[in-house]
Amino acid sequence: METAASLSLSRAPFAGASAPRATSRVKKAVVVVSGPPRRGRRLCGRHRSLTVSAAAGASAPVSPSPDVWDALGGVSVLAAGTGDPVPLTDLWDPTEGVAVVALLRHFGCFCCWELASDLKESMAKFDAAGAKLIAIGVGTPDKARILADGLPFPIDSLYADPERKAYDVLGLYHGVGRTLLSPASIYSRLDSIKKKTKNYTLKGTPANLTGLLQQGGMLVFRGKELLYSWKDERTGDHAPLDDVLNVCCKVRAA
Repeated sequence: METAASLSLSRAPFAGASAPRATSRVKKAVVVVSGPPRRGRRLCGRHRSLTVSAAAGASAPVSPSPDVWDALGGVSVLAAGTGDPVPLTDLWDPTEGVAVVALLRHFGCFCCWELASDLKESMAKFDAAGAKLIAIGVGTPDKARILADGLPFPIDSLYADPERKAYDVLGLYHGVGRTLLSPASIYSRLDSIKKKTKNYTLKGTPANLTGLLQQGGMLVFRGKELLYSWKDERTGDHAPLDDVLNVCCKVRAA
């Protein structure tokens, strides 16, 4: 397996890359959740930011859904297959449609290939729960197609955000400190990653190398209502898909 570009962040091109960018960020109510990792996943860091709507069967406080929806309404992403711009909020029914929006780091990140593999394996379950999967990554559509072809991943569910507009609006983490991995966080599941990313290539790495410093996240919407949100604390700190699926199933059963 090739050496991941996300592990080579101490070089000169990254100096000053973590400076804040001018943007409107969504205010986010969070619940700090701690505990052991699920199903053998080793998570980077003890605490993670989690928001779950009471409509999804939880008593946790809710992020201001209209703020999130309105903010994302000004964001367009590029379809991986065609390169055409598509308003992000046009990708699901704004009345009752359920959507799982997975924001990957970038298309050259091997941890994101791992996550994309897990998402692909879970697509039948999301379909059964009535949820539409939307995967977005930092980079251009041609970089997205490298992941789609190599993994492979359904190209109709894949979108590119070369300027990281969705990530900025959602306030997802960006910077050197959160991107650097501790050895234990990656090597503890290295065998699993190798199996899931056997066709991995660095060719999906974005040309703008500040994209390597971007962290991802996961959102679940029902129409305009935000039911669940997760901000990756560090590289490879993905949302537990069992929790995401559980939210989708509870919406369908309601």
